Amino acid sequence: MLKDYLRLHFIVLLWGFTAILGKLISLPPVELVFWRTLLAAAGLAGLVVARRQSLWMPAGEALRLLGIGALVATHWITFFLAARMSSVSVCLAGLATLALWTSLLEPLLLWRRVRFYEVGLGLLTMVGLYLVSQAELDQLAGLLVAIVSAGLSALFSVFNSKLVKRHTPLRLTLYEMTGACLSIALFMPLYGRYFTEGRGVQLALSGLDWLWLLVLAGVCTVYAFSTSVELMKRISAFVVNLTINLEPVYGIILAVLMYTLRIPGFGQEKLSTKFYLGTVIILLSVLIHPIIEQWNRRRIRPKEAADVLVG
Repeated sequence: MLKDYLRLHFIVLLWGFTAILGKLISLPPVELVFWRTLLAAAGLAGLVVARRQSLWMPAGEALRLLGIGALVATHWITFFLAARMSSVSVCLAGLATLALWTSLLEPLLLWRRVRFYEVGLGLLTMVGLYLVSQAELDQLAGLLVAIVSAGLSALFSVFNSKLVKRHTPLRLTLYEMTGACLSIALFMPLYGRYFTEGRGVQLALSGLDWLWLLVLAGVCTVYAFSTSVELMKRISAFVVNLTINLEPVYGIILAVLMYTLRIPGFGQEKLSTKFYLGTVIILLSVLIHPIIEQWNRRRIRPKEAADVLVG
């Protein structure tokens, strides 16, 4: 189990790097996500074939996964849009609502009771991330877009926690990346005409865009996304999303590193006392959850044993 948690934290570190890559790649958010999903789908198809797994699945299941892929695409577009509208820290802070969204959506969609301690931990994480981000009013629009992005992320994570029991992580991720790419391709004509202010669709890559896109698609998408889905076989969607709340901490530290290395496009991210206080609060919310879960299991087991004896 410890190995699974370590892998999860490594994946969150990689996802913390995606906001950095979003700043480094010159493409607008929609075109960026189109390339990301196209390259990821191609890479996943190659892996599925290489491992001699079947690409086929029933039409109903395929459509369901393609539809979730459209949710993934919308989440990524809004995420990169938030990163462009505000600073890296404010964008990542919007994802603070991920655990709260999940604590509300998981009971609703999976028909289980609301765990009030999960809602409480989600709210505690939001307090921590507000301190980390120190969001200002002029960046409020970017923060709101990031919160919407977090809600979409929570939604498809809850769906995936159920679907991963029926499909292999690679094939599930392949269909979702294909659905994400197709949904953007279908949206492109409308997007190019009404949402680009006359510039049209910009798919041309320049400079180091290819390198950063390959890192984004291969490492941060194919590896990280499929591994996170696979981990959901053993870790709940809420625990996964609660751990993802460390993404802003990792992302801000990486942004500071980019600024220190004088990478163009990165301003100074000040690490004040509030940053460290917020980090401690986030860490507490992540660490408290498994302790409460363990305590609940120990409390329930004696009760179940007593029920068996009485029966």
